Amino acid sequence: KNNIREVLNIGMYGEEYVVGTKFLTPSRTITEGDVMLFAGMTGDNNPLHTDADFGNKTQFGSRIAHGMLVSSVAVGLFCRTQKMDGTAVAALDTKWKYLAPVLVGDTIHCEMEVGNVKRSTSKPERCVVTMVYRVLNSDGKLCQEGEMSTMLWWSNPLE
Repeated sequence: KNNIREVLNIGMYGEEYVVGTKFLTPSRTITEGDVMLFAGMTGDNNPLHTDADFGNKTQFGSRIAHGMLVSSVAVGLFCRTQKMDGTAVAALDTKWKYLAPVLVGDTIHCEMEVGNVKRSTSKPERCVVTMVYRVLNSDGKLCQEGEMSTMLWWSNPLE
């Protein structure tokens, strides 16, 4: 099993997830380029994100990153752990709360926890794993929290 996993770079199967298990993601700095590319891709050019003079005059004292940009980066940080590489079938549901701003230049990481593992799907070889996300900045401040449910293969079909 480990040899196949190493060769194919496969993540964890549903049967390996245990509710309450915690993971820590790598960190990443949110850059000006990230914010401007996200604004361009989405059309969200709110001056709170794109205009330094405007941002400096707000209660934040600076431009802030788009909330959806940060949540997208958070999902990407979990992907960097490769826990679901090759075992995920589909994203199913996302619930998210935006609690504090992330400024341009802030470095974030995620504390992850397995929130639920549900076996009852229409196909017995699959399951649903819900991961709880806590997005923290480099000061340890909780900026966002949420959960995402993903359909996974329950076990290795090659065994």
